[in-house]
Amino acid sequence: MGMLSLHSLLCQLVLALLVLALVCQAQASTPTTAAPKIQLRLAGDKRKHYEGRVELFYGGEWGTVCDDDFSINAAHVVCRELGYLDAVAWSPSAKYGRGEGRIWLDNVHCSGRERSLAECPSNGLGVTDCRHTEDVGVVCNAKRIPGFKFISALSNHVESMDLQVEEVRIRAIYSQRKRVPITEGFVEVKDGGKWRQLCDAEWTGMNARVVCGMYGFPGEKGFNTGPYKLLSRRRKITYFGFSVNCTGNEENLSGCKMGRPVAKKGNSTCPGGMPVVVSCVPGRAFAPSHSPGFNKAYRAEQPLVRLKGGANIGEGRVEVLKNGQWGTVCDDNWNLVAASVVCRELGYGSAKEALTGGRLGQGMGPVHMNEVQCAGFEKSLTECRFNQESVDCSHEEDAGVRCNFPAMGFQNRLRLNGGRNPFEGRVEVLAERNGSLVWGTVCSENWGVVEAMVVCRQLGLGFASHAFQETWYWAGDVAADGVVMSGVRCSGTEMSLAQCLHHGKHLKCPKGGGRFSAGVSCSETAPDLVLNAQVVEQTTYLEDRPMYALQCAHEEHCLSSSANAADQSSIRRLLRFSSQIHNNGQSDFRPKNGHHSWVWHECHRHYHSMEVFTHYDLMSLNGTKVAEGHKASFCLEDTQCDEGIDKRYVCANFGEQGITVGCWDTYRHDIDCQWIDVTDITPGDYIFQVVINPNYEVAESDYTNNIMKCKCRYDGYRIWTYNCHIGGSLSSDIDDSFPGLMTNQLSSR
Repeated sequence: MGMLSLHSLLCQLVLALLVLALVCQAQASTPTTAAPKIQLRLAGDKRKHYEGRVELFYGGEWGTVCDDDFSINAAHVVCRELGYLDAVAWSPSAKYGRGEGRIWLDNVHCSGRERSLAECPSNGLGVTDCRHTEDVGVVCNAKRIPGFKFISALSNHVESMDLQVEEVRIRAIYSQRKRVPITEGFVEVKDGGKWRQLCDAEWTGMNARVVCGMYGFPGEKGFNTGPYKLLSRRRKITYFGFSVNCTGNEENLSGCKMGRPVAKKGNSTCPGGMPVVVSCVPGRAFAPSHSPGFNKAYRAEQPLVRLKGGANIGEGRVEVLKNGQWGTVCDDNWNLVAASVVCRELGYGSAKEALTGGRLGQGMGPVHMNEVQCAGFEKSLTECRFNQESVDCSHEEDAGVRCNFPAMGFQNRLRLNGGRNPFEGRVEVLAERNGSLVWGTVCSENWGVVEAMVVCRQLGLGFASHAFQETWYWAGDVAADGVVMSGVRCSGTEMSLAQCLHHGKHLKCPKGGGRFSAGVSCSETAPDLVLNAQVVEQTTYLEDRPMYALQCAHEEHCLSSSANAADQSSIRRLLRFSSQIHNNGQSDFRPKNGHHSWVWHECHRHYHSMEVFTHYDLMSLNGTKVAEGHKASFCLEDTQCDEGIDKRYVCANFGEQGITVGCWDTYRHDIDCQWIDVTDITPGDYIFQVVINPNYEVAESDYTNNIMKCKCRYDGYRIWTYNCHIGGSLSSDIDDSFPGLMTNQLSSR
């Protein structure tokens, strides 16, 4: 009987627990109180429109969110609530600056499926023990949710929100649609999956400046409103429901604030107005044309600011000219406003990115500017305020930019075919033949790394890592086997292959196309070798050495031709020096040839991986070569590295050869062949020149700094070298005093 009562009691207990679970489940699925209505926005420093400090509006006040227990799931909820596809990352500790006012949320726990951040469990609105040093930030996916419709929960505070639209475009009228680039037209935004026009009633020049900037144009100008008024009367216009309020410094229209709702009048919004039209001024390098290509490249005059080390159009390390010498900019306080001043100054639009930490390679020379502060409307970066004391600022902190540039259609006239990935393949060009456009190949005769660089830049694929003169292993489109371009010679600064010198209608390609077509392999990064000019200047001296002690060097052709007939007891006079070659780029410098083709040098007891790596020469003041070092081949290795970087390459024991990023290869003055044979020259003034990688065998991000020149005086007994500097390190008027400094005269090209 007792056992039966116990069993009955247990059954009743289980039944009670089941009922309780069902009640709890019902309560959980039907919340007793709806989530409070909040509004979100992104704010803060150094940001794009899709990233920033998370700010929340509630109870008539804007505040922030604490980073305690915040997660990527919470970031997804924030981004989707703002109309973006999802989150890319989130950041604690006030990365985007400290906010103000209340800290509305703390200890937020989101599953990622919530429709609003207010639905996520937390301590409750306004309940926190955080400080603004813990304000959380997010980085959203730049793509917006298709058809996303912004609905303000707090309609009286719409003006504080970023403009939330899916896309923005400039739609040219029919007569201008064939212009390249398109510089003028109606401004349209995609909202809720539909293209809508903006009302010009409250449109300002600052708004137009932002639109032009995001499309790659440095400024805006006036235009003839007549044709646009006529068109707007003939067509049915669908207006966006809000005006736009920009400061002029935003990099995208989506970074501007939403203005007031557009007043409705009858069946139309925008009473007394018309759709917004902008007319932009392109940089000189992007002058509009009715043809989709360019016959020649624009070469800018000597500027005060330049970009170096960038792979693609409109990007690079920022360098400034001061007192005739080029130097870099420190990244302290570097932001999109200052970056946009640089971009507009150079004929691009606003900046897409303000890069820090020497991400586009490290420069040489002084750091000219530190803690730059720009208002955004300066004509040059040199007009911005900055701290003239660059204390504790090294080249590891060099600032860079990526700029918006106009849609030139470059990528539509060139393609890579047959490669294993999108970064390599046979180069195929769209050319006009017999009145129609056809795809064809490029003749590979004299095709080299410099031409390959232009191809990779044109396609937006970065730097060239290799240039190929045979592509039989890449099965391209058979219909495109015919040669449509030959005799291609590029300087390396061109934006498209069509801007390079090449044959016209009369092609000349002895080997033909097909397997002998030009090919490329592209890479996002490249090395950059720079010779330390100061080390050369400090270590130069003369040595008289008997011929019998130079047999090994003579075998390696390190002496002038007169040594071939010299007596063994005769004396050779050698100009000796040390060379210290740094790799300041973004990837390791590796020899072009593999182990199988390295040459063993018995005299020096090691393999030489490059047959031509440096040239040492003495020239007259008019640029005529009078003596040369014949430093034909090299063994590449890491002699020393910056702190924290390990050596990777060593010549001994048939080791891997190269120069690691942040390391340098030193050839001391007392090593064989580290000289110029000056036995036959007469006393006088000369130019002493060193050229690295003279035949462009290995791709680099910058070739202008591969050449070093010094002024040199020889009195028959002693020699002095002075004013040593690297190519491109001084202003053009100073460089002009050194013949051939900007162009590599020793090159086989």
